[in-house]
Amino acid sequence: MSIEDDIAFLERVPTLALMGREALRVIAISVEHFALARGQVLFHEGEPADCAYVVQDGSLAVAPDDPHLAARPGQSARVGEGALIGEMALLTETRRPATATALEPAEVLRIPRNVFLRTLESYPDAARELTHRLSERVAATLADLERVRERLEAIEDVRRP
Repeated sequence: MSIEDDIAFLERVPTLALMGREALRVIAISVEHFALARGQVLFHEGEPADCAYVVQDGSLAVAPDDPHLAARPGQSARVGEGALIGEMALLTETRRPATATALEPAEVLRIPRNVFLRTLESYPDAARELTHRLSERVAATLADLERVRERLEAIEDVRRP
């Protein structure tokens, strides 16, 4: 693929699209392309994470290594074209919370954290927009957690004699 093809593809990834075409050009120049065979592991749970991946083609399973956890709803996912995997690793040092395995032949783009952060430094408007959207997502998550807390408290109130 050409750089222009990579930019056009990255523009279709919602989180990355917030950055704008010129910032994505810098990222597109630095991405690494990886081909995965069916069953090949992209990364393992617990590994240090210094990058994110975007699924360009195919699909991957992202699930905890513990089969009991993987069987629980919401603990595993099937991700396909355009999915951004490991986005928190773009912003901070973290570990992989799950293992990603190709369900079929797949192609992914690797975005290194250091490139992403340098790009944000060079494009402050992109950094502001990304910060704004991530803040909105955190606020929505906190609101969801508050609703869960309220439901749990209501259940406890019903159980009390």
